[in-house]
Amino acid sequence: MSIKSKVLAAAAVLTLAGGLSATGTVAASAATPQCADKCITPRTAAYPGFVETALFGIPLRGVPTIVSPASGQNPAQDFTVPTGGPVNASYFAASGMVSAAVVSHYGGPGYLALQIEYAPYGQPTGLCSGIPATAYQDQALSLQPCSTPDTTVWILDFKDSPIPGDYSIINASSTDFTHPFVMTILGNPAHQLFTPIILQHLTGNPGNVPANQLWSTAASPAICRFCAAVSGQTSHGHPAGDLTGTACPAWLHFSPAAKT
Repeated sequence: MSIKSKVLAAAAVLTLAGGLSATGTVAASAATPQCADKCITPRTAAYPGFVETALFGIPLRGVPTIVSPASGQNPAQDFTVPTGGPVNASYFAASGMVSAAVVSHYGGPGYLALQIEYAPYGQPTGLCSGIPATAYQDQALSLQPCSTPDTTVWILDFKDSPIPGDYSIINASSTDFTHPFVMTILGNPAHQLFTPIILQHLTGNPGNVPANQLWSTAASPAICRFCAAVSGQTSHGHPAGDLTGTACPAWLHFSPAAKT
C-alpha cells in the first residue's frame, strides 16, 4: 500500500496514539519519556495543542509530517536537533548544506538555523523534516535524509513574528528572500481528519505574520537549559545574547540560573 493511500487511515491512528482530545490538556512536552531530555517538537502557534508528527511513525524517506495532538507518549512526535541546538546559518554553509545567499540573508541577529531529525524514543533515524526538492507553493513536508543540502535545513525567523518567542520556519532552499517559503498549516486541525504541514510564501511580514505560519517549541527543560547555557557564548555558531531576552526565545522556560 502506498503512503498516500494510508493517509486517511493514519489520521485516526494518530489521534488515538496522541492520547489527547481536541479539548484536553496540552502536554508540557510532546516527547516520549525516552526522548524527553533531548527532544524538541515544532508546535503550531495557531493551535498550541498540536505538534509536528511523522505519519504512522514510520521512519522512511517520503513519509509525510502532519500536526496531531501533543501526547508525551507518541514516538511519532519525537524530534531532535542533530547539532544539539540552533546555530548560526554559517555553521551549515561551512559543510555545503546551505548557500552563501542564505547566510547573507539569515546569518544575522533574529535568525537561527537547525535541522529537525525524527528520533522515535530518542533513537536517531538519519531522516529529517524536509522536502524532496527545492521549495514551491503548497509543497508538503516529509521525512528526507538529513544529508540532503538546503531542503532539510530550516531558518527560525524571529524578526518577523508579532509574538515574542514565536517564529516562522523558513526552508533554506527558498530563493525568494522577501516572502520565503515557510511551514504552514491550513484550517483547524481539531476539525479535520488530518492536517499536513505545507510550505507557503510568508505573508504579513514584517511584524504581522498570521498564526498559522508561526511556531513555538515543545521542548524538555533540559533542552531549555542547554539553550540558556550557550546563549551567552559565540562558539560553535551559537548566538550571543541576554538569557532573558531574544537569544533563545524558541527554547521555552529557561532561566538565567541555568547558565554555567
